[in-house]
This record gives sequence, structure tokens and C-alpha cells, in this order.
Amino acid sequence: MHQNTKENTEQPKQLDDRTPLQEGVRRLDMSKKPRRVSWWLRPVMWIASFPVTWLHRTRIRKVGMEGVKRPYLLLCNHNAFYDFMVAVKATFPNHAYYIVAIDGFVGIGGLLHWLMARVGCIPKRKFTNDTRLVRQLREVKERRKIVAFYPEARYSLCGTNAILPPSLGKLVKLLKLPVVTLITQGNHINSPFWHTGDRLIKTEATMKQILTVEQIEKMDYNQIMEVIDREFYYDDFAWQRDNQIRMTKRTRAEGLHKVLYQCPHCGKEYRMRSEGTQLWCDVCGHRWEMNEYGQLEALEGETHFCHIPDWYEWERENVRREVEAGTYSVDVEADVRALPHPKKFLELGEARFVHNLDGFMLKGKFDGLDYSLSIPASQRYSIHIEYDYRRWKRDCVDLSTLTDTMFVFPRGEEFSVTKISLATEEMYKYLKAQGKAEQVG
Repeated sequence: MHQNTKENTEQPKQLDDRTPLQEGVRRLDMSKKPRRVSWWLRPVMWIASFPVTWLHRTRIRKVGMEGVKRPYLLLCNHNAFYDFMVAVKATFPNHAYYIVAIDGFVGIGGLLHWLMARVGCIPKRKFTNDTRLVRQLREVKERRKIVAFYPEARYSLCGTNAILPPSLGKLVKLLKLPVVTLITQGNHINSPFWHTGDRLIKTEATMKQILTVEQIEKMDYNQIMEVIDREFYYDDFAWQRDNQIRMTKRTRAEGLHKVLYQCPHCGKEYRMRSEGTQLWCDVCGHRWEMNEYGQLEALEGETHFCHIPDWYEWERENVRREVEAGTYSVDVEADVRALPHPKKFLELGEARFVHNLDGFMLKGKFDGLDYSLSIPASQRYSIHIEYDYRRWKRDCVDLSTLTDTMFVFPRGEEFSVTKISLATEEMYKYLKAQGKAEQVG
């Protein structure tokens, strides 16, 4: 932004590439070539990863990997930080370059950024169309290395596959690399997004070549996406139930209300609570027990949903009806923090946060000047959310442009970032069905 003046008569500033958030604010240069992996850090990564995979007794099954040589594109599902350790083991003795969100570089006053850049991590702002990434991945291809990509771009909310970027098929077509998937089972049970930590659960993974270069050349990007979508299916709670994987932790249900925010018994939103092994509604008092195999059972009356992902998809259906009826809307005050560079967050203070059928709108004041950020619903097929984020311990929504990442912390209790996430996806699908959505990724 321009420097502060005594009287601001300008129009609100847009947080985009044309009008920076603030002149002189240091931003991460996202156009640099990926640093080569430091040779001395490769054994450090193995030492950090292998003991943990042994503790989890993680078995990696390889399918169709005979003769697969670098370079190739490795598409991994995303449930927990432990995913990276499984990928290190799966690709051993080779190393991969990882696409990582910019907030993954934050920590220890910039030291984490320095370290991650030297172990092959390439920064990206979530859910933005950044053509620079294609050039960076081509550079990795020229080095004949592995490109590791987590296309869901966030941890799974309830252990099931999330929507994939519509542009992924085009990226595969451009790179012309063999496509390999690494699908883990159990990582969400071991460390659910709504209650992180290591529960030392036994896990497994399948590493599979799903597309050869010859197949890619004969297919269009829609056909490529059909193959990837089919192979990217997983359900950790079904896997836990079917394999009778016990979870004896006495706090196994704590935090689950972050995902299951609507009561199926009375229909009330934002009043679900959880503690220990139980989940309940503060309005009607209906209560569920989460057993050792990840299934729910009502202590009295109807259970409604014993399988957690079914409850989550029921919430999605309710949001979809609101979108189609034109009644979905969020309009709250929020606290905003920006991350122009992973060295530190920038406090922007209070803002008005709106999410409706038009998309996202953020209006606030920083450094004495008004600003606004507007993201049409047609340009966001999904978003990144966080529960109890970092030192603030509050739920937030991550809104990114090519130059800035804004963490929006809504105030009060009349909201759910899970619902905001579901609504973002359902609005995009609704507009896409009408031919009004943009090809984003």
C-alpha cells in the first residue's frame, strides 16, 4: 500500500499482484529455481523417518513399480505430517522434491525455511494458479528427480479423499512423466487433523504406477483426471473398522466436533462438543460414544451415523441445499494475519469477513488505509482451513493470492470453518455445472 496520509480518499486497496498489501513488506520469492538437495541432509532425512516408520510398523506395498525410474510424478494423499516420512521410506534410496504450502516453512525465526529449502521443498500458496510452479517442476524433471505432490493441498478432515484440483490433469499432460500414487491407510487414525499427535497406530501404504508416459500421450487431461480420481479413493475409518485396528486412547473423540459441527438429531449447527471418548450436542443433549474401532454409537436413542465420514457427507448435502437455494451466507468480524514471507506473520487486526454465493470478501484497515480482498466463488474449488491454529489456538480460513496468504480467524461461535470449506466446494461445483466456474488448481 501507499504510505499513510492524514486523509485517505482513495478507494479500498485490493490484495493482489497489482496493489501490494504494504510497500516494503518482504515477500518470499516464489520464482526461484528449487535448491538442490544438500547431500549431507539426505541421511538426516532417512534417520528422522525410518525409526518412526518402524515404530508404526508401516508396510509399503509396491504395485507396477518394476522398471519405474526417475524422474516421475509421485501423487500422495494427505492425512498428517507422518505422510512425508512414509514418502521418504517409499522413495529410498532416492530423494524427492516436495511441493509445500508456505506456512509449512514457518518456524524458528526463519531457520525452518532455510532447512526445508535444502531438503528439496518448493513453496506454494494454496489453491492459486501459479504458472511458476510448472517451470520449477520442469527443472526438477531435467535433474531427473522425483516430484512429490500432495494434490489435496491440505490434511483430510475425516480420513477420506478430498477434491483434487481440476488442473491436475493438465499438469500431468505438460510434465509428461510417469504418474505414481502413494496412498496411505491409517495415518488419519494415528493423527487426526482435529486432534493431532502420534498414537503409534500400525499403518500401511500402497505405491502404484497408474500412468505411463505412453498412456499420457494418448489421453486428454479429462481422461487423466478420471484415472487419478479413481486411484485416489481412501477411507481411513472404514480401513480401521475392517481391519479391527484398536484405538485405546481415552481422548480419541476430542476435537471431533470440529468436523461434525451439526447435530443430526435436532439439526442445530455449531453446538456440538467433544471430550474423552464422547461427542454430544449442547442443545438437545444427544450423546455418542466413539468405540475403539472408530465407530459411533448413541448412548440413548438413534445413532443416526455410526461411520464418521457418513455424518460429514450428510453435512455436505445440507450445505449443498443451502447453496442451491441461495441461502448460504457467513458475515462475521474476524482477526486477520498475513504471511507474505515465512519468517513471521504480519498482524492486520480486525476485518469484516463475508462468504456467500459471490465468494469471499474481506474488508479491513491496515497501516491507516482501507483494504479489501475479493475472491469469486468461481475461482476457488476448495480452501485450506485450520483447527486451533498455532499459538492462537483458534480456527481459521486460509485465503491466498499469488503474493499474500491471509489467515482469517472468525470471531464468535456462529460459524464453522468446516462448513465454510464444504460451501466453497459445493458453490464451485454448482457454478461448474452451469458453465460459470474457472479452471483452477
